[in-house]
Amino acid sequence: MSYLQNQIHAFKSSVNSSSSKIANKRSTIAPTNATPSPAPSQSSPANKNDLKRKRPEQANIVYSQPADTGTGRNIMTQVTYAIEYLKTKGTPQTLTDLISYLSLQNREKGYQRTIGTILKNHEKVDYDPKNDGGEGTFSFRPAHNIRSSDKLLGHLQSQPTAQGLSVRDLKDGWPGAEAAIDDLENQRKLLVTRNKKDNHAKMVWPNDPSLKFQIDDEFQSMWHKIRLPEPGALADELEKEGLTPANKSRSVKTKPKQQEKKTKKPRKGGKTTNVHMMGVLRDYSHLKK
Repeated sequence: MSYLQNQIHAFKSSVNSSSSKIANKRSTIAPTNATPSPAPSQSSPANKNDLKRKRPEQANIVYSQPADTGTGRNIMTQVTYAIEYLKTKGTPQTLTDLISYLSLQNREKGYQRTIGTILKNHEKVDYDPKNDGGEGTFSFRPAHNIRSSDKLLGHLQSQPTAQGLSVRDLKDGWPGAEAAIDDLENQRKLLVTRNKKDNHAKMVWPNDPSLKFQIDDEFQSMWHKIRLPEPGALADELEKEGLTPANKSRSVKTKPKQQEKKTKKPRKGGKTTNVHMMGVLRDYSHLKK
């Protein structure tokens, strides 16, 4: 019996050791082979946004107006910048000076020559081929070649008509035109009209002193004694005489038409019926009015 008990005890101990080994093995494998949680039938909005391809963020750029960087890809843009430079500079410039201002030194020579050709034929540019040692210079051509007060007065006096000059055209080639106009107006050498909004000069005319006449005080007194009618009185008097102002539509009154009374026309003779009753019926047509 002792032998059998020893065998049973050895078997139980081997079973216990085997079960402990299996339990330890399962505990080490369980985290790696964990049962996946069931996937949701519909993905949440957050997961959808994560699955979308992310686009690179773009800076908030306003494309309605180009940035004024001083340079442009189009050759006519370069010409415009060159003309503005000539206008603000006020002195003749060579093509090399303009190319340097536009930062086009590294562009091909053909591109630079094209800019020079366009400027030579431009209506706002004067080209002098003999200036600056034969290289030629470009200068801004204003609407009026006036850059001083004396030239302005001389130009106005030499005009065959009394046409005024636009201050806007004068300022195009003469930045200090407005200050000089104010000075000449204070000296009573110019007649100036101004904008009501900002009081800037708009048009100028020569104030010819030969057109000034001294009027006697007696005539001035008689003139001021004349009483002018009230603003609405003159219009009322004209309307009484049958004259309608031009800003009012003239309505023509028409006489109402008289409706003519309709007269009943006599009945024309038609087809005679009841011939079989000719001997019985009487004719009363002569009594008809």
